[in-house]
Order: sequence, then structure tokens, then C-alpha cells
Amino acid sequence: MGKCTIDHSYGDVLAKLEDQSDFMPDALVQKTYKFLQQTISQEALNELFHLLKKYDLATDSEREKRNQEIENMTGR
Repeated sequence: MGKCTIDHSYGDVLAKLEDQSDFMPDALVQKTYKFLQQTISQEALNELFHLLKKYDLATDSEREKRNQEIENMTGR
């Protein structure tokens, strides 16, 4: 997949999290909401947006990979 050149806003990421939260583990959703309460770099917002994008359509193995990447990101 090519690198996206669009900067996603805080609102974009929050809306995407809200859209996908029913498909994600509850603990990960809560951790991500807490993460979003901090000051976050544009790079992190973009990365998180793309991890959340089409999460509901991802295979179980792809979801596990994304979950781990979100865990790594929000665990900082």
C-alpha cells in the first residue's frame, strides 16, 4: 500500500474510532480514546486513522496485526 499524503484531523480520527469501535476489543477502544486526549503528532494521527480505516472489513489476522500496532502506539 502506498503512503497516504492526506493529513487527517483529530476529528477525522475520532469519528473513525467511533465508527469502528463496535468491531474492536473494548479495552483497546478505551485505551485509544485515552491516547487521543493527549497532544498527538500529525504523523501519529495519520497512522492511527489508517489502522482504523476499514477495520470492520479486515480479516481476523489483519485485525490482530492492527490491534498490536494500535497497542504499541497507544502504550507510549
